Amino acid sequence: MQLTVNIGYDQIVNLVKQLPANQIEKIKQEFTQEYIKAKARAEISEFQEFLLSGPVMSEQQYKEFNENREHLNAWRIQ
Repeated sequence: MQLTVNIGYDQIVNLVKQLPANQIEKIKQEFTQEYIKAKARAEISEFQEFLLSGPVMSEQQYKEFNENREHLNAWRIQ
């Protein structure tokens, strides 16, 4: 049997505030940055994952790209 309860964020915060300090600390430890990042990763779509796994320009490559763009723009204008 499964029970689903819909409660808002503010209600959750108020409930947590009523807990003793040691239990609040336990909750805080459970929601570490690793857990939050893993949760966010799980919500990324396949397309977003594809984009994030693509190649990235280095600073030197980006500098060369901009220089080439300037040369092409100068050539087109003349």
